[in-house]
Amino acid sequence: MTAVRRIQKELKDLQSKPLHNVAVEPKDDNLFEWNCSIKADHDSPYRGGTYHFTLSLPTTFPFKAPSVTFKTKIYHPGINEEGAICVPVLRDEWKPSVTLPTVLAIIQEKLNNPSADDPFEPDVAAMLKNDKNRFLATAKEWTKKYASS
Repeated sequence: MTAVRRIQKELKDLQSKPLHNVAVEPKDDNLFEWNCSIKADHDSPYRGGTYHFTLSLPTTFPFKAPSVTFKTKIYHPGINEEGAICVPVLRDEWKPSVTLPTVLAIIQEKLNNPSADDPFEPDVAAMLKNDKNRFLATAKEWTKKYASS
């Protein structure tokens, strides 16, 4: 029952103080599955795109990290073909004190600011590092193709 109370509180916090360009909604009134989206910042390589993902909370939350799966295809070094995102807070740096608004803010930051460090997609990271213009053109093309509303 601790998980449900904590999730309800954090969802209420997100509804009363929403993160800019981030939308969250429990899937079919299931507090453990959220449909989320991030509208990319205007200065991001993904500007103009809205990226949808699922945030799944384990029944042992907050003692175990949530999992995140992107539903929208994205050309990003930190998000793989299956939609998994590479952020340490969802892996080995998870602590029960980490809040869901913090998790969402980290995901938003990662999406808007791709980095070649600690990649899930080494080929995309190599292009970002070695041929940034080609990376930006491909990211823009994928945004238009998969994430434009």
